[in-house]
Amino acid sequence: MIRFERVTKRYDSAPGSEGDEAAAAVDDLTLEAPTGKITVLVGPSGCGKTTTLRMVNRMITPTSGTITIDGRDTASLDVAELRRGIGYVIQAAGLFPHRTVLDNVTTVPRLLGTDKKAARTRAMELIERVGLDPALAARYPAQLSGGQQQRVGVARALAADPPVMLMDEPFSAVDPVVREQLQNEFLRLQSELGKTILFVTHDIDEAVKLGDQVAVLRVGGILAQLDSPAKLLADPVDDFVAGFVGRDRGYRALSFAAAPELSLTEEPTVRLGATADEVRAVGRPWVLCVGDHGEPVGWVRAAAVESEVTRTLLHRGGTVASTSGSLRALLDAALSSPSGRGVVADDEGRLVGTIRASEVLPAIETRRDAGTPEGATAR
Repeated sequence: MIRFERVTKRYDSAPGSEGDEAAAAVDDLTLEAPTGKITVLVGPSGCGKTTTLRMVNRMITPTSGTITIDGRDTASLDVAELRRGIGYVIQAAGLFPHRTVLDNVTTVPRLLGTDKKAARTRAMELIERVGLDPALAARYPAQLSGGQQQRVGVARALAADPPVMLMDEPFSAVDPVVREQLQNEFLRLQSELGKTILFVTHDIDEAVKLGDQVAVLRVGGILAQLDSPAKLLADPVDDFVAGFVGRDRGYRALSFAAAPELSLTEEPTVRLGATADEVRAVGRPWVLCVGDHGEPVGWVRAAAVESEVTRTLLHRGGTVASTSGSLRALLDAALSSPSGRGVVADDEGRLVGTIRASEVLPAIETRRDAGTPEGATAR
């Protein structure tokens, strides 16, 4: 567990500035980051997120207050020993450009005295674990994409198997598609490893997706609210938090509401490769196409099929929701589908049926009438 107890960081005022009082980057911060959980720090620019993070590994020294890790005051520890026991991942990975991927990952274990062979074996395991092709181990950072570099950064942080990880906007420098892939991979890793993680982001959507708890900071490093993502979205403590979380917080809060058992409509389908006559025989403008195992692969506009259904004709705008997913996923599937019918599949990916937005809304109203639960479904 990482605990901040009345931690303050002040910087001297610039020469010639009005007032003698030093400016506070973090002000009287008290919070706990529980063991094995992800605590996300989020807030506007200048709210002290990165300063808070860097005080944990003493890259920045607090002006007052105490920071402890599993009950040990970090100020009493040797700084080199402290940092070697903490994984640190930053924006744009921060890799050594003159070292290969493999050598980057082995850096900390070698500093800790692990022999070269054991360090390399462990590094190769981690390279695969973060979703990288082992063939990339011999490349240099400049030969990798941004997403690949970030994966190497995570592998390097994990190499010494630290109980604590600090992550400073690690996924912000990549495009949205790669960012989502990295977030999903990160959650998968955390479910296996159970690290104590302090994560900084400026993106409230990322905070809600990744955090077991989210700390919203005001400018000046003042804690505004610390809560679970579901509680934060459902019950912001004041107008500042409500404004920062965003106007669509009610919709995003549906991510934490498990999908109830709803009556689904049996959907007529065609197979990939079906003829134009088979598609038109369904009698609908949009027809759902499925694969060999009954998995939905996309919608096809009947009028566009001249000979047979090919993948180039498929519209994938209709997302697929899971029977074990959330109300948000169900509603989004219906709203995004070109046919207006959201596709619902079981946990094996096989089609179960379809649902319209008008059929999801009563379930949302029922949930509201029953009171908003604070628990979350699987992310």
